[in-house]
Amino acid sequence: MTDEALDRLAVRELVENWAVWRDASDWDRFRTVWHEDGRMMATWFQGSAAEFIRVSEEGFARGVRILHFLGGTSVDLAGDRAIAQTKMTITQRAPVDGVLCDVVCTGRFYDFLERRSGRWGLVLRQPIYEQDRLDPVDPAARLELDRATLARFPEGYRHLAYLQDRIGYQVKPDMPGLTGPEVERLYQRGSAWLAGGPCD
Repeated sequence: MTDEALDRLAVRELVENWAVWRDASDWDRFRTVWHEDGRMMATWFQGSAAEFIRVSEEGFARGVRILHFLGGTSVDLAGDRAIAQTKMTITQRAPVDGVLCDVVCTGRFYDFLERRSGRWGLVLRQPIYEQDRLDPVDPAARLELDRATLARFPEGYRHLAYLQDRIGYQVKPDMPGLTGPEVERLYQRGSAWLAGGPCD
């Protein structure tokens, strides 16, 4: 197997471990997918990997369930740096206005990775939110959404944001979607990263 193939395999394994270990609340192993300066961007959280782990652990203990399912991965390599894009779904179950609901959001993880001292790790994870939906767990339940609240958020994650807003999270209103200036800027940052620049 070539060195390039081994790097792609290592990156793919890291991406898969992120989802499995986080959703299983295996926090000690989850820490190992990040570099120390790693950062996480999400609808409900933006900050350091260490802080993300702390608030995720606290949320899990309170019953918050945000689950992930992964699809295909594309990896662009440039020496000790990589950009990985992985198809994913985010699923969260929570009460919305007294009705237990599931929200499913489809998108991509857009990951900035670097090999340091022989180990690949995440430097930045930025999800791209492409489309979502919200359904009562009981199909006979009736749910009336507040249209003004729903309209505050981008199309790609407005139902996910609605649910998270209703349970008390402050949701970032300008995350990248399938199209638009936010995702175009993200692609530019990815290209700069592969060329040796910062991921900011």
